[in-house]
Amino acid sequence: MELDRGLTLLIGGARSGKSGLAVRLGLGWTGTVTFAATAERLDGDMTARIERHRLDRPSSWSTVEAPRFGADHVGAIADESLLILDCLTVLVSNLLLAELPVADHVTALAAALAGRAGPTIVVSNEVGMGVHPQTGLGRRYRDELGVANRIVADRAATALLIVAGRALPLQAISW
Repeated sequence: MELDRGLTLLIGGARSGKSGLAVRLGLGWTGTVTFAATAERLDGDMTARIERHRLDRPSSWSTVEAPRFGADHVGAIADESLLILDCLTVLVSNLLLAELPVADHVTALAAALAGRAGPTIVVSNEVGMGVHPQTGLGRRYRDELGVANRIVADRAATALLIVAGRALPLQAISW
């Protein structure tokens, strides 16, 4: 796959290959790469996951660790740099737990990302096809992430559903 300028959304289930594809696309980019990481080291499991992801990407890439990555962060990234945001899934969780307005934050972020001169890849999970959450917070998270994914997809030039390491192009529909 050749990376286009503009916003690309890679969405799929857990361990489907989204982050791996984002890294492979970054390795093919001839310019600089900035990796925006939204995860926090809240426990041993998350620390191990962060380290695995870090080992998967070149040390020459710039890393921005921003649990609440937003539109204000986008302006600080060089226009021609490839920006990889990994991931919207964790960003939405961080915003929800901080009791911040998720849709407003993601709307501003998506507009800033779509307006960049350089390419941007956003990685996110599709959680709406999984097990129905048992708790109110779990259901709210699933719903907020579903809305956030649609907001980003609406601004994306390219959206791919990643399933079992394979990419399926998603077409925009007129509501």
